[in-house]
Amino acid sequence: MNIGILKEAKEETRVSVTPDIVDALKKIGAAVFVEKGAGEQSYYHDEDYKKAGANLVSRQDVIGKSNIITSIHLADPATLAKIKPGTIYLGMFQPAMNASTIQKLATKKVEVLSLDAIARITRAQSMDVLSSQATVAGYKAVLLAASHLARFFPMLTTAAGTITPASVLIIGAGVAGLQAIASSRRLGAVVDVFDTRPEVKEQVHSLGGKFVEVEGATHSAAAGGYAVEQTEEYKKRQQEAIDKHAQKADVIITTALIPGKKAPLLITKKIVDNMKSGSVIVDLASSMGGNCEYTKHGQNVITSKGVTVIGHKNLAGSIPADASKMFSKNVLNFLKLLIKDKKINHDLSDEILSSTTIVYKGEVRHKLTLDALGSKSGTAKSKKSVAKK
Repeated sequence: MNIGILKEAKEETRVSVTPDIVDALKKIGAAVFVEKGAGEQSYYHDEDYKKAGANLVSRQDVIGKSNIITSIHLADPATLAKIKPGTIYLGMFQPAMNASTIQKLATKKVEVLSLDAIARITRAQSMDVLSSQATVAGYKAVLLAASHLARFFPMLTTAAGTITPASVLIIGAGVAGLQAIASSRRLGAVVDVFDTRPEVKEQVHSLGGKFVEVEGATHSAAAGGYAVEQTEEYKKRQQEAIDKHAQKADVIITTALIPGKKAPLLITKKIVDNMKSGSVIVDLASSMGGNCEYTKHGQNVITSKGVTVIGHKNLAGSIPADASKMFSKNVLNFLKLLIKDKKINHDLSDEILSSTTIVYKGEVRHKLTLDALGSKSGTAKSKKSVAKK
């Protein structure tokens, strides 16, 4: 059994498998083939992979020799077209947002497994790439905000007088939000937090944040721990509460995402225009349209009122060495489940394997991807084989 690691596109600095994981992959029965230069932007060099026991080869050889291929994002169309039928392709592919590409892979009978669709259960935590990469993004968002803010984060008492601490508003208390709370508090800021889920209140308080409650939020057990769409009435109350807190905030960090959908708009231009000049917004949802109306993905926008709105393209990738190491450990833990007795055991009765399997035996079976395709039967096969996400 061979596992291949592809080099990412130039704009992506991370790599899906780091050298320290190679030996563990060999122990579960795999030979490891790494595309030359795959880890260079993450500061993992070809020599590091070679010392760990990996084979350094061309992209063509990775594709041709591997039973399992890993990358962080979907590879370019030319590469995908060369992947052999029956190959397992593993990564973080945003399948619902890339439904047409997923359909093409299904037609080729490539088995697609996407770790960003993993079930939110305790057993899956060590494989959850969304959580590991959100940890990195939440941390870096605070540093980015601090570097752009026209004020200090901590309270300072000096001979020149006392500086009051910065006020930080964090919207969304998922993994990224919780890391942003912790990092903001370490830097000395006062932190207020919004979330639609009241059950995270205790976690927010444990990190030193103040939880701001807005009554009437919709919850869904079927969402598996992910956020769900809210009612218009709730959105109105939420906007009013956000507007009130935004006016005193020096920094806002937004993290709200709904799987398979455009990010909810939470910070209108009116709210931003009422903020203090010199304030900063870091929008972690920019790749999905953004939580702020001013957000432009991959750009910093400075409004006419002097508020900086940051829509960074890849915050996790801005700390590539550790982000790659965390992603790689997620991949290893998942492969330990997928591979039993040195053989691939694609057991769809396992909740983790079932939830991450987007394409199986030529059929798209992931509900959100099927919805995006406007289909309920994958490649026109029986509905009975379409599994619940």
